[in-house]
Amino acid sequence: MDFIHWYPGHIAKAEKKLKEQINIVDVIIEVIDSRIPLSSMYPDIKKLINDKPRLILMNKSDLADSEETVKWLKLIKDSSKCTVIATSASDNKDLSKILNKVTELGQPKIIALMKKGMLPRAVRVMVVGMPNVGKSSIINKLIKKSKTKTGAKAGVTKEQQWVRINPKVDLLDTPGIIPLKQENQETAYKLAFVDSIGEHAYDVEAVCTMFINTVNKIYPDLIKNYYKLETEETTLENIAIKRNWIVQGAKPDTKRCAQNILNDFRTGRLGKLTLDIHE
Repeated sequence: MDFIHWYPGHIAKAEKKLKEQINIVDVIIEVIDSRIPLSSMYPDIKKLINDKPRLILMNKSDLADSEETVKWLKLIKDSSKCTVIATSASDNKDLSKILNKVTELGQPKIIALMKKGMLPRAVRVMVVGMPNVGKSSIINKLIKKSKTKTGAKAGVTKEQQWVRINPKVDLLDTPGIIPLKQENQETAYKLAFVDSIGEHAYDVEAVCTMFINTVNKIYPDLIKNYYKLETEETTLENIAIKRNWIVQGAKPDTKRCAQNILNDFRTGRLGKLTLDIHE
């Protein structure tokens, strides 16, 4: 197995910045990818956010297996003791549900401030998650109808910008990126499948081969049928030949093939797939 590598020198700095952001908010919205709901959750999230209330959004649910999403919603809710909502950036029908929950989660903090003699204020919220799970899309979805920048908060920081979503919710307009401190290679490969890891960190052909093997175990014949392989095995070479992706010397262009297969998955052309298996 080819290993996927990160740059650990950046992790401590990224964590420090993220903790500074978390310290100034009341509620955390954690975004995970519905196609790999377990693999895209940060194992040490509780340590990172301390006792901050958390709402979990299973994003990109429009690209995931709907039956599996229902099962994962319950599993994650039971294990995390958090509210979990399946969502997608392209659909706003759950917007009020998300905002109502955020307001509810933030109320104890506002009440505590009022007991100290302070005036009530909006709940301060930030969106966190692994790279490329759709944090910016969720932020854009939340601020779609309310783009009023409220600027820096007095006594908080001069650098952070806030957006007033409604009279009860202020949103930090930059996403908190959870650094990829991950030693589990199976999880690493799944993060690569959904483009959570930059291609500089892995060999695209090795990742795609692992992707094909993973899909074949969960959805037998899906790849074979999609790429119209009849008796051939589902290898990069055979798919490249079938698609006529050939390089000089009449050899199959396996790198181009791997990039196209992963892109077909990431854009939903292969179908609605969930690649984490629950027990």
